[in-house]
Amino acid sequence: MGKLIESTFVTLDGVIESPEKWGGPYWDQEFAAYAQALLDRADAILLGRSTYDGFAASWPQRAGDPYADRINSLPKFVATRTGGTPTWNNTTFLKGDVATAVKTLKDQFDGDILKFGTGDVDRALLEHSLIDEFHFWVFPVIAGGGTHLLEGMVTPAHLTAIGAVTFGSGIVVHVCTPR
Repeated sequence: MGKLIESTFVTLDGVIESPEKWGGPYWDQEFAAYAQALLDRADAILLGRSTYDGFAASWPQRAGDPYADRINSLPKFVATRTGGTPTWNNTTFLKGDVATAVKTLKDQFDGDILKFGTGDVDRALLEHSLIDEFHFWVFPVIAGGGTHLLEGMVTPAHLTAIGAVTFGSGIVVHVCTPR
């Protein structure tokens, strides 16, 4: 069974929205190496629709570096209520109940499934205990506004910290598993 790993960028004030606006000053070699290692371990990628739309508008135009080549080549699965036609290669839109679809997806893979973007999909995945590991990339910046991590969640999700990595830039990646 595949292991679902959530990778999320978050500010000190809990904002996850628009990391391209506040994260850039921290994207250095350590950041790139950690991100590459997570991606290299993955057998597939899981995305919500909003994250997919942003990635699909950007990544297919990039090539020639290990990260871009890897993300473009991996199978991608998208939890979406709106359907449509995928525009990024190796993409499948998941149909029906997201928890059922992701459980089936985890059964199809033996290795890691890397999930980017945090929102409605994560609430369903947490509710059904489908996320195996979290990598919360906490950036030393205060965004001041925007969508917050798992905004609107009403039931606490207790986690166990299993590690942390601190980069010279000040990013701390907290690695947690569900309790």
